[in-house]
Amino acid sequence: MTQASAQLTRPDGSPLRVLIVDDEVNIAELLSMALRYEGWQTATAHTGRGAVKAAKEERPDAVVLDMMLPDFDGMEVLRRVRAHHPDVPVLFLTARDSVEDRVAGLTAGGDDYVTKPFSLEEVVARLRGLMRRAGASDRRESAVLTVGDLVLDEDSHEVRRDGEEIALTATEFELLRFLMRNPRRVLSKAQILDRVWNYDFGGQANVVELYISYLRKKVDAGREPMIHTMRGAGYVLKPAG
Repeated sequence: MTQASAQLTRPDGSPLRVLIVDDEVNIAELLSMALRYEGWQTATAHTGRGAVKAAKEERPDAVVLDMMLPDFDGMEVLRRVRAHHPDVPVLFLTARDSVEDRVAGLTAGGDDYVTKPFSLEEVVARLRGLMRRAGASDRRESAVLTVGDLVLDEDSHEVRRDGEEIALTATEFELLRFLMRNPRRVLSKAQILDRVWNYDFGGQANVVELYISYLRKKVDAGREPMIHTMRGAGYVLKPAG
């Protein structure tokens, strides 16, 4: 976690509240500690019934919900919580190899998922995104990154080059943001994987090449290129010209 990141709050300026539901007490405590570091308030539950009760009492702004609980599963918790709190964003925690769980969770109305084992930074980043979309306020001036004629607004997620709007997917946006936060600096594939995806892809570093090519088609197409490959070293973004 980085203290430089802006603190998200409720629209009235009060701290956001997050309910963490996991039957593994140490995981729930680690998550709670990480979220409190962000300035948020946390509550924890270790069973489905406890989660439903806590959601009614706490009225959380988001729920981190393990799919596997000792009494009933995360989807049943989601159904019961949404009956009283229909708009609360829910981030599922799922087993890495359980694709069915992830698909079922999102189909049932979950907003996002993170696979175990996960990094705390990834959970915080996903929650920040969910709560921003749900209307949380960012306690700072609008953050606009500018490199040459390329402009990225971190709050509105708008990207323009020479005044022309560029539509990016969420992953393309995160990749471009990382490049723009480090202009003229060569970033290795390993650095990009760690910062943008938060996953250990092992030998699958070609995912970086793939997304760099997507970005180039949108950012550099028909213009003087800004995204450059440094052979054997990585990628660098610098102003055209």
